[in-house]
Amino acid sequence: MSSPRQKIIIRVFRKYSHSLGPEEIAFLEEVLNEHDIADEDVEYSVELIAKEYNKQDDAAMKVALPILKRVYEVLQASGERPGVSDVYLDPDAHLWFVNAFEMPAWRWSHERGTFERISNVPSLTASAEARVAATRDRLNVIRQTILRNEHFTPSTVPTRDRQHLLTIRSTKQLLGRAGERFLLFGMLAHSKEGRLCLEDQDGIVELDFSQLDQPSEGLFTEGAFVLVEGDYTEDETFVVIAIGHPPCESRETARAIYGHVDFLGKGATTPLEDAQFAKRIQDEFSHMTFFFFSDVWLDHPDTLRGLRKIFDNCVENDYIPKVLVMCGNFSSRGVSQGSSRDVQRYQEGFDSLADLIGSYPLITARTHFVFVPGPTDLAANSILPRRPLLSFATTRLRSKIPHVHLSSNPCRIKFFGQEVVIFREDMMARMLRNLVGVKPDVRNDDLKRYSILDQSHLAPLTNNIQPVLADYDHSLRLYPLPTAVVLADKYESYRMTYEGCHVLNPGQFVGHSFQFSSYMPATRESEAWCAAVSLVDRLSPCLRSSQCCRHRF
Repeated sequence: MSSPRQKIIIRVFRKYSHSLGPEEIAFLEEVLNEHDIADEDVEYSVELIAKEYNKQDDAAMKVALPILKRVYEVLQASGERPGVSDVYLDPDAHLWFVNAFEMPAWRWSHERGTFERISNVPSLTASAEARVAATRDRLNVIRQTILRNEHFTPSTVPTRDRQHLLTIRSTKQLLGRAGERFLLFGMLAHSKEGRLCLEDQDGIVELDFSQLDQPSEGLFTEGAFVLVEGDYTEDETFVVIAIGHPPCESRETARAIYGHVDFLGKGATTPLEDAQFAKRIQDEFSHMTFFFFSDVWLDHPDTLRGLRKIFDNCVENDYIPKVLVMCGNFSSRGVSQGSSRDVQRYQEGFDSLADLIGSYPLITARTHFVFVPGPTDLAANSILPRRPLLSFATTRLRSKIPHVHLSSNPCRIKFFGQEVVIFREDMMARMLRNLVGVKPDVRNDDLKRYSILDQSHLAPLTNNIQPVLADYDHSLRLYPLPTAVVLADKYESYRMTYEGCHVLNPGQFVGHSFQFSSYMPATRESEAWCAAVSLVDRLSPCLRSSQCCRHRF
């Protein structure tokens, strides 16, 4: 019989699709014994070796002992011994800024039952087939999470709960079965005749919402993937009695299954490594903070004054953020169709910002500045994902700030095992304009849960409403669920945690309050701040309630 350690070795390598022979297992056991690895550290140590083995160009599915020995020698030479953690963690060595156009494309494979990497070179002018493939991939990613949900997955042990199991049917299974009740999963769309339908991979059926009194929580828009329950009629319509968004799968569950997949292209970490990093972040970087600003209008007369007040307080209180993200729009009015004078003012705004930041040596040396373009900013394209700000406007920023990152929209921050998604788009108003079916009587609290996480996508709309570059659609995917999502929007500032993912909107950095948000990786929570500045550069009362804004500068 296999020992407990052998079972762990086999299980870890199997997760990376590798199989081991008796010699390889014996070698790994010998390595563990040689380094006196405790039982609780065995899995971490084997993960370290398995992950490095998986990176080898000549690594085959059947683990070869010579390659395994070579991997072990490389780890020994680099000073990474199994079971031994670094004495000091350099946060900069574990901090990456991921551009949407640099993310590897992973697509769900029915044949393999997992994600496979696409080797094709992406194009900005994708074909119609590519747009269909992107939509189908969205459906498949959500569908595989639904089928793994406890309400849809039968237990291996016969129980009474099996009779309450929900079974998803396809539109092709409706034919000839009028009068029966079904549960369908598909995308809300309009037919050529303008009727609202549900479309899946097998067909399309017209929906009738006359019997639906009130849908479940969330906003239902054209392009959203939904679960609908109802009756199929002789008129070939589907009378809806219930509609809801697909269940959201937590990051922990998804990472436990696909922890070996490097979705960001910056190196995959295992769930065990994530847990160990999280503990060390709490102990060693408890005061580390990320700042998020939105609508930093550089042509607004008081914007730089508000930023100066914030920087002054950061220096005085030794509260220097590790990352400071500024999202557009960087002008109070669009300049893409403006005159040459408007473009010049746009550049002068960034030059003034560079001078302001450069006047704070401590912040300049220790803070990473990230600039994300807004809907009306000058970028190479206007379709999601958007390319970074045009370089001519940011020349002085790049020359004066050593740690400046001109990012795409959306972009991501990978910090150890955490993933923070930053998205600047006025999606709330766009989704409210495109509600379909029975429109709920939403309140402010309901609007904050407008189902982007359930849709596993930042722009769950059809291409005619929100155009997306098909070959880069994966860069808008929210699966596995990130650690945090920054939805920079014109909508009011809010923060909430849903299925372990923290969602926040920093609000507009304009007007009287100059509000922004801070995110703490140690707690994975955010706080609202405001820097209320008067014309004489003195603190003025915050116009927001104390419930909305906990801190003031």
